[in-house]
Amino acid sequence: MSTYAERGATGSQKLMVFVLSMSLYGLATLISELIPSVQIGIVELSVEFFLFIPLTLAMLFDPLSAALGAATGELVFSEIMLGQFGGLGELEKFLTVTIAVYLAGLMVRDPKNIKQVALAAISGPAIQLAMSAVVDIVKVQVAVDDFEAIPGLPESVFATEGFSFLNDLCFSGILFCLLPTIFLVPRLYGKIEPLLGCKPRTATDDAAPALSGRVVAWSVVGFAVAIAAACISKAGMSIIEWEADWAESQTAVLAGIAVAAVAALIVGFWARRSAQLKNA
Repeated sequence: MSTYAERGATGSQKLMVFVLSMSLYGLATLISELIPSVQIGIVELSVEFFLFIPLTLAMLFDPLSAALGAATGELVFSEIMLGQFGGLGELEKFLTVTIAVYLAGLMVRDPKNIKQVALAAISGPAIQLAMSAVVDIVKVQVAVDDFEAIPGLPESVFATEGFSFLNDLCFSGILFCLLPTIFLVPRLYGKIEPLLGCKPRTATDDAAPALSGRVVAWSVVGFAVAIAAACISKAGMSIIEWEADWAESQTAVLAGIAVAAVAALIVGFWARRSAQLKNA
């Protein structure tokens, strides 16, 4: 068995990474719902995401499993568990989160290299926010969505989306992505992998996935699909769309937090038990 297979390529290990990323990021997105935003003039300080959780897992384990888990967790816990589902429109967020976390994870060949970790940690949210901004611009340009100007800024969708991108990147991107990731990755490296029966990633691990032209090309295709899905949904063809009477209620948020926490504890116990049996 190769080094990469031992550290994360087996089916059971990828599944554990997927469920761990899904439950932890789902829990984080629900907690972010409880954090109020602060408006200072035209600047809104709000917690957009706790993307450091899937970014850390993507840098230490299998990037694709962590990315898909994060996107699924956000869909299940911050949408369905809260009593709402946007149909085809949800595909946009699912794809952009998956692409951003996956590419960031592939950028790190050596988790001990703090420069690689820092670059990937800020690139992940930058990619996700940039894709979301482009999607919003396209929806306005093709006239499927109304333009909402920000008072104090030029009445241009480009100015508004550009400002929102920089605002979210400088606040959420640095405080809740870059700083936690560069703190956690070096400290968890070599300590958390044995819990899943994996070997730590190394710079000389040729079997590990790497960023390539093919990966970038498929990411562009996925982004094009996200744009199309968002436009089609906004045009009124969202297919399966529903919202419950109790949508976004405090009870729904607390119930979602409880379910996500239990799921994280179960996968943690499962991973530890599997590692113990493997080492026995």
